[in-house]
Amino acid sequence: MPDQPPPASPYTDSVRAYYAAQPSPLVAATGIVLDARGRVLVLTTSYKTELELPGGTVTDTETPEEGLARELKEELDLSVPVGRLLAVDSRPPGPLGRSLVAHIHLVGPLTPEQTSAISFPDGEVTETHWLTPEEAYGALPARIAPRLRAALAALNSGSFAHLIDGVPQPGSPAGFDPARRAELEHANAYDPADHRAARPRTLTAASVLFTDSAGGVLLVRPAYGDPDRWNLPGGGIDSDLGEIPRTAARREVLEELGLDLAPGRLLAVNWSHQPGFPARVRFLYDGGTLDAATLDRIRLPRTELLEWRTVPPADLRRFTKPALRRQIKASLKARATATGPLELHAGRRADRD
Repeated sequence: MPDQPPPASPYTDSVRAYYAAQPSPLVAATGIVLDARGRVLVLTTSYKTELELPGGTVTDTETPEEGLARELKEELDLSVPVGRLLAVDSRPPGPLGRSLVAHIHLVGPLTPEQTSAISFPDGEVTETHWLTPEEAYGALPARIAPRLRAALAALNSGSFAHLIDGVPQPGSPAGFDPARRAELEHANAYDPADHRAARPRTLTAASVLFTDSAGGVLLVRPAYGDPDRWNLPGGGIDSDLGEIPRTAARREVLEELGLDLAPGRLLAVNWSHQPGFPARVRFLYDGGTLDAATLDRIRLPRTELLEWRTVPPADLRRFTKPALRRQIKASLKARATATGPLELHAGRRADRD
């Protein structure tokens, strides 16, 4: 088949020339480069007296992602993927007389091998510093530190930060002070769009409590995160697809164990919260007692789970985090006494706080 000619441009030469001549803001791309310990890469450069974050101005026809990748290679000899967009900061004209739009992207976490391979091929960077977030906030200049703070807030919350001159805006999903957000909301100072964007986020999951004939709890060891911390079968609820908790529990058991089993009754709902992160809600369902033949049919997805085992309740301390252990024991009690569903907060009865 012969090559097809490219489609004609919808714009005339005069229209293209008009737009090319218009003033436009400078566009910059900044990398929040993290190591495996959660430290932030901060740079000493040969051309500024203040510390900097990696990145620079986007040139020619580059996208911000392409510009940041180029800067990382030129400045640090880093060839790593540019991660998701965490924040955008729009700044009014400064000493150079141009406004600036800065895109702030996640880079990493870098492996130890990647961090040790960093070098300074173009001489613009003279020294690197791996700082904790709090150390970086204090070390960076006032025009940059708020971007880092808002970007890390967006990373922790799985959201996005909208900044103007370094200040998170009231409708920003991340970075805006939670107390101030609540104050504005209670004063009816939000419009509907900003209200929806700024509302706190909650992550939801569904788990199933199975036991064997001896009363041991079925646990699975993940191939991600901390492999020494075992979990109940289950996972996130795809609420954006209209999935409900009970359906998610059944889907997760099928995906993780290869068993198509309808969950039993709801034993508990657990709420947990860590400042700076979304709250987490877990629905815990009774999976009943699995006989030896059913346990033999378990098949794990090796890319997700490494192994499974049943653990006597008295031995849960060796395998699970305290909050999950409390959830399991509370759910076992609700099952044994035919009570519940229980309302739990980090595994503890909320009505007894």
